[in-house]
Amino acid sequence: MKTAKPQPPKQPLVISLNKICKDFPLEMGGVQRVLFDVTFDVRAGEFLSVMGPSGSGKSTCMNIIGALDVPTSGTYQLYGNDITNMTSDMLATARNEYIGFVFQNFNLLPRRSVLDNVMLPLMYRGLDLSERADRARAMLKKVGLEKFERYNPTQLSGGMKQRVAIARALAGDPKLILADEPTGALDTKMSDDILDLFQKLNRETGITIVMITHEFDIARYSRRLIHIRDGRITHDGPVPRDERVL
Repeated sequence: MKTAKPQPPKQPLVISLNKICKDFPLEMGGVQRVLFDVTFDVRAGEFLSVMGPSGSGKSTCMNIIGALDVPTSGTYQLYGNDITNMTSDMLATARNEYIGFVFQNFNLLPRRSVLDNVMLPLMYRGLDLSERADRARAMLKKVGLEKFERYNPTQLSGGMKQRVAIARALAGDPKLILADEPTGALDTKMSDDILDLFQKLNRETGITIVMITHEFDIARYSRRLIHIRDGRITHDGPVPRDERVL
């Protein structure tokens, strides 16, 4: 008689969305619903993409995941904390503690050095200057930019700017990287480099990555795809070989 092979323990939940709906008021009265009963979990160490065309609701979903907005109904737990009805101050604390953001347009301060840009989020952690600098330098080394700490962002290529943004996101030791169209302002070669870096970080450090995109070629770098159309999930599983099945 064969003994059942033991299953590896499940990783802890980072994100748990349950029947999330989101309405926006219309100028003429009434509301428009942009998310309908969106439900999915994300476990620690996953690298997934949330993909959909313009107007699909993926950006609204991202804002809820990132604690930048709250749902109209349903529940959202971030690392076991129900943040559905948190105040704006509580949401800001949750963002600072759990999430590192990477945006399409980098959001770097052009007149401050690369090192200063990476250090900036650490001011809210109560670390002294030397601790902030040490942490920022370690993250710049992780993304291969340790020799550029004295440069200003205006002196860097688009791909290098995005690496600085990733270092800044990592500096706060987040549980989750939330990347919003992270290659939207980059050419193909730079895009591939950034996506390779995400894969390496996910593989070597185990950090959870949720990437928002409208491009299938970008989503293919992740291991799981959630596809949203007209506010509803139409696919949740491995990235298919062919976009036409979505």
